[in-house]
Amino acid sequence: MENIIRERRKALGLSQEELARRCGVSRQTVNAIENDKYDPTLSLAFRLADELRLTVDELFTPS
Repeated sequence: MENIIRERRKALGLSQEELARRCGVSRQTVNAIENDKYDPTLSLAFRLADELRLTVDELFTPS
């Protein structure tokens, strides 16, 4: 699954650490998702989308 988390996070001026804190995960988890090495759970995908002010469909696309 591909995503635009890095681009959106940077556009909002958030660090990986800050986004991770807001979503209740580690910075390493955010890094792994951004680098397409880990697919988040559905609940985490919704938390990420909420924090990044997008829908899950806007944030993630099938690869």
